[in-house]
Amino acid sequence: MAASRFADCNAVLKALQPIFQEQGMTETVHNWEDHGYLATYIKKNGSFANLRIYPHGLVLLDLQSYNDHAKGREETDQLLNKVEERMKELFHGNIKKVKRLPAILRGGTIDRYWPTADGRLVEYDIDEVVYDEDSPYQNIKILHSKQFGNILILSGDVNLAESDLAYTRAIMGSGKEDYTGKEVLILGGGDGGILYEIVKLKPKMVTMVEISFENDILDNLKGECYQVLIEDCIPVLKRYAKEGRMFDYVINDLTAVPISTSPEEDSTWEFLRLILDLSMKVLKQDGKYFTQGNCINLTDALTQYEEQLSRLYCPVEFSKEIVCVPSYMELWVFYTIWKKHVEA
Repeated sequence: MAASRFADCNAVLKALQPIFQEQGMTETVHNWEDHGYLATYIKKNGSFANLRIYPHGLVLLDLQSYNDHAKGREETDQLLNKVEERMKELFHGNIKKVKRLPAILRGGTIDRYWPTADGRLVEYDIDEVVYDEDSPYQNIKILHSKQFGNILILSGDVNLAESDLAYTRAIMGSGKEDYTGKEVLILGGGDGGILYEIVKLKPKMVTMVEISFENDILDNLKGECYQVLIEDCIPVLKRYAKEGRMFDYVINDLTAVPISTSPEEDSTWEFLRLILDLSMKVLKQDGKYFTQGNCINLTDALTQYEEQLSRLYCPVEFSKEIVCVPSYMELWVFYTIWKKHVEA
């Protein structure tokens, strides 16, 4: 909770003990030579506090309480205020910094905490569970956020929110492409956003292949210029390649670049390479392949992905774009890949 430039561990402990004793809390103290103190304080209602005092000046206080009502939060704030005041008195205001973190609410009916791709914990303003079911392939949640609208979460990963048109635009080429009269193949895209946007651009035909399509975006799986195939995309790609069917655009919205940087050990990388190779086989010579990468901070994984592009059956070139996707709360990398022109 607080850090000072020096600390007499025993003096800090003795100064803070009365605060917890006033709360009727039972104390247990552990001390280690040269490593400071750990004191635990337990209240009759099950609430408890861990006080860790380090010789180099760091003092940490963690409080845990079952109650989330206003009175419980007020009592916690009052206790923390007393600890801060006592610490300032003890060190005569000579405290390097004080940092108080907001409470983490665990075990509630609504889970507000979801990790970013690079491992940071984010608390969302979730106020409703709209949908929560298991498909044969993944858990599907739709949670409502006050800021971002409905958020689709697949097996624990934040997938897309109503606020995230920036994602859809980026994976379609950021408005730089002319889809009029073009043949388009979408791999994944179960939220329906990509299909919805492309259909408005008057393509010749859009084929979307999604293994688990369980939403109400579309009234029909087939329209004048689109069709949705509820199938595994790998057999479909192999069939199209065998038939010689070609597309102007292939949009891969299946999965982000794996965080693991060991392609030979991670089956997701093998799946990714297979999708890339098959997609190149059904992409026209002047066509474009769009896909997401991952969080901009995952530089090793993104570099590994770019190295995989040199191992495809045909030579390719690529460009990338960095986009802020609102509900991700992190910058996201998108790739455009095309077949390299080879002089005859």
